[in-house]
Amino acid sequence: MPIITVVTRDGTGRAVDMETGVTLMEGLRDQGFDELLAMCGGCCSCATCHVYVEPASPPTEEEDDLLSGTAHRRDNSRLSCQITLTADHDGLRVEIAPED
Repeated sequence: MPIITVVTRDGTGRAVDMETGVTLMEGLRDQGFDELLAMCGGCCSCATCHVYVEPASPPTEEEDDLLSGTAHRRDNSRLSCQITLTADHDGLRVEIAPED
């Protein structure tokens, strides 16, 4: 299981074990990070699961379109519903983006 460091909107960081094979969005919800709304349930249609990831990885074209509508976009912005966790994500740092 990868260990992911999650930084909440208030700046609090916590390292958590997450299951592989689930999306980052699901992992965050399973770990009790309630501030991530994820209103569409992971269908890549709302951008309410916006996070910043380090190391950065490029968003898909669909993500890019949705992220273009947020005021809080950064170079490392991703939609957590579009990242399926693998062992390679061990050490990932995720910051939950501000709500639009």
